[in-house]
Amino acid sequence: MKVKPIEEIRALLQRIADEMGIELVDVEFRQGRSPSLTAFIDTEDGVDLDTCEKYHNAIDPALDELDPTYGAPYTLNVSSPGLDRPLKTARDFERCLGEKVEVRLFSPMKGKKTIEGILAGYDGKNIRLDEGEGEYTLELSRVAKICRAIDFDD
Repeated sequence: MKVKPIEEIRALLQRIADEMGIELVDVEFRQGRSPSLTAFIDTEDGVDLDTCEKYHNAIDPALDELDPTYGAPYTLNVSSPGLDRPLKTARDFERCLGEKVEVRLFSPMKGKKTIEGILAGYDGKNIRLDEGEGEYTLELSRVAKICRAIDFDD
């Protein structure tokens, strides 16, 4: 299926999100048997079903006009990024400074592929992680995924 560039779709969805005071976290298009376009959104107070519905209703006619799939059918989804959402943007990292995060590496460092610790710093290319036994500086290029650590014991 031919699809317009995701940057073009994202720009349209971002404009509408900005107008509504919503943060557009990510946009994903999945091809296959049931093609779908998913917009992941967030707000300062979190995301509920009403927020998802309002944003869906706002972007649906704009996407119809843009026609991202050149007339081919697809499913439009609007969702919260979830508790375990990966940190991707500078804003994500800044929001999580001082919080416990889980870092998965592409290759082991000191025998570990997964490290949990406090996100102590971020400069756009590196993160500083306080693991308790010491502080690490990791290049983001070594990081496969970083997200808030979810502690089920609390």
